[in-house]
Amino acid sequence: MPTISLCMIVKNEEKNIARCLDSVAKLVDEIVIVDTGSTDQTVKIVSGYTSKVYFHPWKDDFADARNYSFSKATMDYCMWMDADDVLEDTQKDKFLDLKQSLSPDTDMVMMKYNTAFDEAGKPSFSYFRERWIRNNSRYQWLGAVHEVIPPIGKIVYSDIAVCHKKMSAGDPDRNLNIYQKLLAGGSSLEPRQQYYYGRELYYHGEYEEAVSVFEQFLNSREGWIENKIEACSICANCYYRLGQEQSALLVLLRSMSFDVPRAELCCDIGKHFLEHGNFNNAIYWYETALNTPKNEYAGGFILPDCYDYVPLLQLCVCYDKLGDRKKAKEYNDRAGLCKPYSKAYLYNKEYFESLKIS
Repeated sequence: MPTISLCMIVKNEEKNIARCLDSVAKLVDEIVIVDTGSTDQTVKIVSGYTSKVYFHPWKDDFADARNYSFSKATMDYCMWMDADDVLEDTQKDKFLDLKQSLSPDTDMVMMKYNTAFDEAGKPSFSYFRERWIRNNSRYQWLGAVHEVIPPIGKIVYSDIAVCHKKMSAGDPDRNLNIYQKLLAGGSSLEPRQQYYYGRELYYHGEYEEAVSVFEQFLNSREGWIENKIEACSICANCYYRLGQEQSALLVLLRSMSFDVPRAELCCDIGKHFLEHGNFNNAIYWYETALNTPKNEYAGGFILPDCYDYVPLLQLCVCYDKLGDRKKAKEYNDRAGLCKPYSKAYLYNKEYFESLKIS
C-alpha cells in the first residue's frame, strides 16, 4: 500500500487549520507544514499534529512555496490541501480503499474539488485537480498564482472529493497584485496565467482591461481548450457590463469554435435570448444544455446545475411566457426533482397551484 505525505503551505490559518487536519490526519502517513509568515497561533496548532514544520519566506509565488513543501516529503506520494479544505466523513472510506487498491505504477491521482455549494450543501461548482502526486522531482508546481502540476505519466481519476469551505474571506486583492507585480517587473504571462489574470481583472470590475486580456488569449494559438471556453463566458460577462450585448453574444457563440457545446455556455446563450424576449431561441439553447452530456474528465470547471436544474427551470419560464402553462409546469416539476428545496421551484409550484394547472 502506498504511503502519502500531506504537504501544506499556511499563513495565519488559526481559524481553519485544525478542521482541515482533523479531517485527514489519520488517513495520511506524514504531515508536512510549511509556514510562510504566520503571526497568529497557526504554528502552535500545527505543531500538535506533526513535528515536520518548516519556515519559508513568502515570495509572492505559490508554486515556489508548494515545491518547497513537496521537497520535505518522504513518502511515496505528495498530497496537497489548503487550510480551508476538508475531507468529509463520507469520503474517508473511499480514501482508504483507494490507498489499498492503487496500482503502483500510478503517477498522479485526480480528485474532485468542490468549491461552491447550494442551500442544501450540494456542490454547485466543481472540477478535478491533481491531488496525489508521485514524490519525484520531475513533478513541479508552475505558476505564481493558480499554480498547477502539468499532468504527465499514468493518471487515475477518482470520485473522492475534497471540499473547499472558507470560514472567512481572504485578501481579495492578493492574486491581482501578484500578477500586476509580475507584469511591472517585465515578466510575461504564459497562456494559462493570462486566462487567470483576465479573471482577476473581471472580479475587480476592470472590464475593459479584462476584455483586452481575454481577446488576446482567445486569439492566441496556445492555451488549453477548457480555459478558452471558460474565457468566452467570462469575457461575455465583461461585455454585458460594458453595455456591449452583441459582442457578448458573439463571444459566447465563439466558444463552440473550440469544441462541442458545454451546457454552461448553452445556458449563458439561453439567458441572453430569454432576457431579450426571444423565448423560442432561448428554448433551443436550454434544451441543448439539457441534452449535453457532462464530461467531468475534460478538466474544466463544472456547474452541475447547468446540466439539469437551470435549463429545466428556465424552460419553465420560457413556456410560461409563451402561454403554455401546462408544459411550463412539467418543466418546473422536473426541476423540483433535482432540487425539491429550491425557493424558485417552490415559488413556481405555488404559482401553478394558484392557476389550478394539473
